[in-house]
Amino acid sequence: MDTSYVYGLIGYPLSHSFSQRYFTEKFAGEGLCRHTYCNFPVENISRLEEVLQQHPDLAGFNVTIPYKEQIIPYLDELDEIASKIGAVNTVRILRQAGGVRLQGFNTDAYGFKTSLEEWYASRESGFPKYAFILGTGGASKAVEFVLRQLSVTPHFVSRKVAEGVYKTYGELNHRDFATHLLVVNTSPLGMYPHADTCPDIPYDCLNERHFLYDLVYNPEETLFMRRGKERGAAVHNGERMLRLQADKAWEIWTMGS
Repeated sequence: MDTSYVYGLIGYPLSHSFSQRYFTEKFAGEGLCRHTYCNFPVENISRLEEVLQQHPDLAGFNVTIPYKEQIIPYLDELDEIASKIGAVNTVRILRQAGGVRLQGFNTDAYGFKTSLEEWYASRESGFPKYAFILGTGGASKAVEFVLRQLSVTPHFVSRKVAEGVYKTYGELNHRDFATHLLVVNTSPLGMYPHADTCPDIPYDCLNERHFLYDLVYNPEETLFMRRGKERGAAVHNGERMLRLQADKAWEIWTMGS
């Protein structure tokens, strides 16, 4: 009998995620009838071992909010990019005679970099010198890594004063936005079912020179994007990044197969 392969997504909550639908459609389209993709909504990352024990055919999984950093101590090894970023969104499971080995990767960086380069190329605009990153979670680390690769200096913005935070939302002003022409939302604000929320930046500081990239992809147009468009800014959601990082995760899971 052919081997069955199970993949999945670990995070909490998971009502916002398109990953299960994306991979289910991918498996159907490629005739992979013995492949399935499951959601594993765990309220604490310590339950990872329980998931592994209950699903001995689990071959790999994605990691989403809020565990992209918390999962690292549970892994046996990290690839170079995940190690530099300090966050993981893809895990490959190797089942060997001596037990299970978990390898951590970060495909968010690939997805964000590729989609950002495509977007700027389509707008025929060069990258700005400075960018704001809204939020300081695991996804923000991949964004910071990519921006530095592209010679864009990132500055973190958060609700609270903390080490590494440039300013809080309430401290931003017109002078800041005169130099920071790219604004990337890495926070979950605006994500379904809380589509009526958005980062509390001064939107009246925005104009047609600004690019607003929202990692949120559900809804298709977030309040952050809509308020930016009202000021003339170009806007982009996270769906293209999602698809790119998912396809890269699939490459990792099937390495050597």
